Amino acid sequence: MPEVMFAGPDGRLEGRYHHSKETGAPVALVLHPHPLHGGTMNNRITYTVYQSFQRLGFSVMRFNFRGVGRSQGRYDGGIGEISDAAAALDWLQAVNPHAGGLWIAGYSFGAFVSMQLLMRRPEVSGWVSIAPPASHYDFGFLAPCPCGGLMIHGDNDDLVPEPSVRKLVDKLNTQKGVTVDYRIFAGADHVMASHAEQIAVAVEDHVSKKMIGRHMALAAD
Repeated sequence: MPEVMFAGPDGRLEGRYHHSKETGAPVALVLHPHPLHGGTMNNRITYTVYQSFQRLGFSVMRFNFRGVGRSQGRYDGGIGEISDAAAALDWLQAVNPHAGGLWIAGYSFGAFVSMQLLMRRPEVSGWVSIAPPASHYDFGFLAPCPCGGLMIHGDNDDLVPEPSVRKLVDKLNTQKGVTVDYRIFAGADHVMASHAEQIAVAVEDHVSKKMIGRHMALAAD
C-alpha cells in the first residue's frame, strides 16, 4: 500500500493508496475520526473499511486531514477538512479517470465530512457512514440526499446516542429514491474497536450487493 503525498488546499496531504489491478475498477475514499481526539488514517475502523474496499476490488485511499501525521496545515473546524476530502477525491479521480463507480466512507467525524462531500459531488454512487455524530452536528444539509447508503451505529454509544442516528435514518428514508441500510451493533460503543470484523462483514455485504445491482441495471439498459 504505497504512501502518497498530494496537494491540498492548505499544503501537502499524506495518504495511503491501493490501486486495483482491474481495469475500470470502482474507487473509494475513506475518512478518519476527529483530528483533535486522536483521529488518524491509521485508526482501526478507518483501516478496516479501507481493507474491505480493497478486498472488494476497489482502488481505495485513506489520508490524514490537515495537521495530522505528515499532512500540513492545522485543524479548521470541519470546513477546511471538507476541502481536504475534496482534494483527495480529485486526486483519486485523476488517477482513475475511468472508474466504475465512486464511493465515500467515513467514521465518526469522518462520517460527517463524507456526507458533506456527498452533497458536493453528484458523481458519488454510494456511501458508508459509521457512528455519524448526529447529536453533535446538524445533518439537515442532506436534503435531498442524492443516494442511499449504509449506516452503522452502536446501541451502547454514550457519545452519540443511537436514537439521534435513528432519527436521521428515518428522515433520510422518507426521501424519494433513498434507502438507508441501517445496522445497529449490540454492545458497541463509539470507539467500536471490538467490532471491527463485524463492520468489515457489513461493509462488504452492502457494497457487493449494491455493485451487483448496479451492474444488472446497466446490463438491462
